[in-house]
Amino acid sequence: MLRIVVGTQLRRLREARKITRQTAGYTIRASDAKISRLELGRVGFKQRDVADLLTLYGVTDPKEREAFLALAAQASAPGWWHTYRDVLPGWFGNYLGLEQAASVIRNYEVQFVPGLFQIEDYARTVVMLGYPGANADDIDQRVALRMARQEVLARPDPPRVWAVVDEAALRRVVGGREVMRAQLEHLCAMAELPNVTLQILQFKAGGHSAAGGPFSILRFSDPDIQDMAYLEQLTSALYLDKATDVDNYVMVMDRLSTEAASPEDSSEILAGILKEL
Repeated sequence: MLRIVVGTQLRRLREARKITRQTAGYTIRASDAKISRLELGRVGFKQRDVADLLTLYGVTDPKEREAFLALAAQASAPGWWHTYRDVLPGWFGNYLGLEQAASVIRNYEVQFVPGLFQIEDYARTVVMLGYPGANADDIDQRVALRMARQEVLARPDPPRVWAVVDEAALRRVVGGREVMRAQLEHLCAMAELPNVTLQILQFKAGGHSAAGGPFSILRFSDPDIQDMAYLEQLTSALYLDKATDVDNYVMVMDRLSTEAASPEDSSEILAGILKEL
């Protein structure tokens, strides 16, 4: 998130001085493609490069430069998830950084309970299904990562999480009945949090507009960061930030929210599924 903010500010400074990416790249002994990656927040920042660019862009005030360089250094520092780098795919590490910075997280899940709401035993089963050849240490690391990820919901300013969960994800017994019962009880508790909205898309709703599979939409309070849609695949992920793409997913999510049971009815449905276990 900070890389995106710093990159956006660098782009605005460059454009205000009507300096091309080629000229900026030459200044830091790099290509215009690297300037593009810097401005999009896709790579970290070297202090020398940022200092040279600030000089080129006419930022000479010592305090302003110091503040900007400090922000760039902070943006390049690894996140807490760096501890799990041995088991963390690079494409998912990007998502974790964005998730930590988001003010609103909307997601649709069809196969599993959303990751932010999973209990440890349920998460362990999901991880083992996804990585059947992993050793015990790797499994433990992946589960620990998933549990650490959930701490975002316990911070003083947690994001607003609005989840639409397909009924199939709640009726599919993952990890055995005892684990599934504990998971659904936990989900009931999470649905009571003031920053969480849970809706269940029932079987009787029939066909729906999210036939393509699960996805998430992230919204940020910082105006420099555009809304983003995230689609996770088996060995990679798609990050969509073009307004037209994100708007399409927002419209699908809005339709899902209309087609799904209300939060109040969803709580009753969830309680009914629990009784059946």
